[in-house]
Amino acid sequence: MPPVAEDVLEFKPEASLLDSNLSPVPATKRTLTRWDIALLWFSMVVNVPCYYLAGSLVDLGMSWWQGVATIILGNTILLAPLILTAHPGTRYGISFPILLRSAFGVRGAHVPALLRALVACAWCGIETWIGGQAIFLLLPRSIKNSWYAHPIHWLGTSALEFSCFILFLLLQLAILWKGMAGIRLLQNYSAPVLLLLTGWLFFWAYFKAGGFGEMLSTPSRLGPSQFWSVFLPSLTATISNWSSIALNIPDFTRFAIRQYDQIAGQLGLPIFMGLYTFIGLAITSSTQVIYGRVISNPIHLLAEIGGTFTIVVAIFGISLATITTNIPGNFVAPANVLVSLSPSTFSFAGGALFTGFVGVAFQPWRIIESSESFVYTWLIGYSALLGPVSGIILVDYYVLRRMVLDVKALYSANPRGPYYYSRGFNVAAIGALVVSVAPAIPGFLHKVGILKATSQVFVVIYDNAWFFGIFSAAAIYWVLSCWRWPQRVSTVPSVWEPLQPTMA
Repeated sequence: MPPVAEDVLEFKPEASLLDSNLSPVPATKRTLTRWDIALLWFSMVVNVPCYYLAGSLVDLGMSWWQGVATIILGNTILLAPLILTAHPGTRYGISFPILLRSAFGVRGAHVPALLRALVACAWCGIETWIGGQAIFLLLPRSIKNSWYAHPIHWLGTSALEFSCFILFLLLQLAILWKGMAGIRLLQNYSAPVLLLLTGWLFFWAYFKAGGFGEMLSTPSRLGPSQFWSVFLPSLTATISNWSSIALNIPDFTRFAIRQYDQIAGQLGLPIFMGLYTFIGLAITSSTQVIYGRVISNPIHLLAEIGGTFTIVVAIFGISLATITTNIPGNFVAPANVLVSLSPSTFSFAGGALFTGFVGVAFQPWRIIESSESFVYTWLIGYSALLGPVSGIILVDYYVLRRMVLDVKALYSANPRGPYYYSRGFNVAAIGALVVSVAPAIPGFLHKVGILKATSQVFVVIYDNAWFFGIFSAAAIYWVLSCWRWPQRVSTVPSVWEPLQPTMA
């Protein structure tokens, strides 16, 4: 490893590593209070995938209280890495792609950034598909029964549903093109509207089912031995649901006024998820009483309810929930990653456009076609990629660097810089990432049916992929760093004028 420069303040930012969207946010432009961050979480939590996750647990055999407990526990566990990863964003005003350079190197950061971006692109596609389904609901029955609505085998859906999907994608891009100021304004109005709409569906289920006793009467279908085989992967899936946001949370907290604001605001995640989960599980459980079968997808439930008023309310509520979740949660991270890869090629708007069309390529209608594919294949599958990245970031920032970053060097390709490592790549971080992801691959291939049989050890690792990944990557990275690069850590912090670190 090249020696750390004696005067770390001499590093100059390089055009290839710098863009106005990725520059440190000066203290004068940090305006998010704890209430703003809490409101952001509320607007992101109240969405169809979170409802679908809750309903999926009932569909997989849990009772309502087992589902609520699983989701609250998972989000409480996630709160720790969420707040810890947010800290450097608030302290130094830096975004997620820039924070990655500290551990992975100024060029090696592109590897985990692209992994996070791909996950966000797929989520973007899922949310957009849900919004498209809301539009599909609004169409006259005559059109939905036409030849245009017949499934196309190779596509996996109908041309009509696919057209609704593309239309909703274009709607989001039009909103995003005006910048994040517009979506923040929309969030201020969407939160109370979403609360009213969700409450309406909840009280419909309450009266239709005949009260809480009937709504929550659906028992667990899992015996003692079966419960744990469902609970552990479900807990992993619950954590994975927001693990992607837990990684790129500095993209948002770099605008927070103080550390207190980002910490207090993010306590809203387990609170809001717990409340929304209870509502979702109660409604899903009531469908067993009302219709004689569990309907975990709220769009399918709204279609079952029918009626012009219901459909109009569904379109408005689902569209608003999707837009206020999808844009900040799934467009921002990939767009910032693409800008960091090539500022001369991608603007933020261009990156968002690219994100949207990559989301189409993921064919999200296949991902959410069943509770099993959504929970066991999608949520757990990508947690095997993101858990190790979290472990590496946290060890690098808290254990090796003691929360001290040289902001100027993060934007410099100077070979003498503390984040240049070997040609811009930190082999220890990339090695820890690869070694931690590899053991989950056999379990994933078995789950999707590519491997007919595999060792039970690999199945257990996959079912607990996030836990295995974050702890194994953290341990491997720490050992490799202490053994190979014991003198690589700079103890001299720097700021980039006019930026001043905001302390707790």
